[in-house]
Amino acid sequence: MPRALIFAALLPLAACMQERVQDNPAPLCPAEAMQASVGQHLAVLDNGQLYQPNRIIGPNMAVTMDWRPERLNIEHDSAMIIRRIYCG
Repeated sequence: MPRALIFAALLPLAACMQERVQDNPAPLCPAEAMQASVGQHLAVLDNGQLYQPNRIIGPNMAVTMDWRPERLNIEHDSAMIIRRIYCG
């Protein structure tokens, strides 16, 4: 009997749940294709042609921790040398 009550209580909640389906999945971030730029000066990147959305992250720069798989992140050091390129 208690199982039947629990099931009856949860059944309306199951009806409210919806599966999220993306009609337009986010475009793939090109970080993998840009790995050859790691170790080079930031000036090798053409900001006018750089994939969007992106963020250029300098040393000790505050950034949000939100995950956006379509966003290109480029980290550089104080000498403006690219140290890491990744998505997120």
